[in-house]
Amino acid sequence: MKQNEGTVDRIIRFILGLVLIYLGFSMQFNTVGIILTIIGIVLLFTAVTGYCALYSILKISTK
Repeated sequence: MKQNEGTVDRIIRFILGLVLIYLGFSMQFNTVGIILTIIGIVLLFTAVTGYCALYSILKISTK
């Protein structure tokens, strides 16, 4: 997997991922909380790896 996210993009994804996970846990795992937690985990994963599959499909690179 070739990285396709720039530094600013990765920082924003990391912070947003942490916020969404926090909100998901604070909602005590109702349906919306679970969805927010999953989205947060995906954002954290893409921030750490520097690779976004959707960017790859759309042929976008912020790097």
